[in-house]
Amino acid sequence: MNDGRNETEEERLDRKWNDLLQELRVMQTGAQLTAGFLLTLPFQSTFQDLDDFATGLYLTLVVLAALTTALVLAPVAIHRRLSGRHIKERLVNTAHRLVYGVLTCLTFLVSGMVMLIFDVVVDRTYAVVASGSIFLVLVLLLAVLPLSLVRSDD
Repeated sequence: MNDGRNETEEERLDRKWNDLLQELRVMQTGAQLTAGFLLTLPFQSTFQDLDDFATGLYLTLVVLAALTTALVLAPVAIHRRLSGRHIKERLVNTAHRLVYGVLTCLTFLVSGMVMLIFDVVVDRTYAVVASGSIFLVLVLLLAVLPLSLVRSDD
């Protein structure tokens, strides 16, 4: 595919790697803020009032936040370990796949946080509706829209 750029294969891989790093920085900030928010909740006086469902949802969200953080950090750790081995194409391809994992985790994490908050503040029915709505919006924005842009380009 000729995209009008005059770059070598190494330059293309460097550009793709830098693009991935910028995307990961944005996602890392979101994941860290989300995890920080979640980690403060048990120290609130009303946290003990959560029922079993809300407590289970909270713990699931903590695990999702930890997994998201690990997925965001993995490409950097892999790059650090494999730097200088001339396998940047494999690194870029692996980081590309890990970003999909991060986006998936963030979709579930954000939807779950909406469910937890609505469950505590309003009620479980509103929580399911709000969470499902946010989940749908995220799937549309993070999966369907990008796919439609690729299809419209073909």
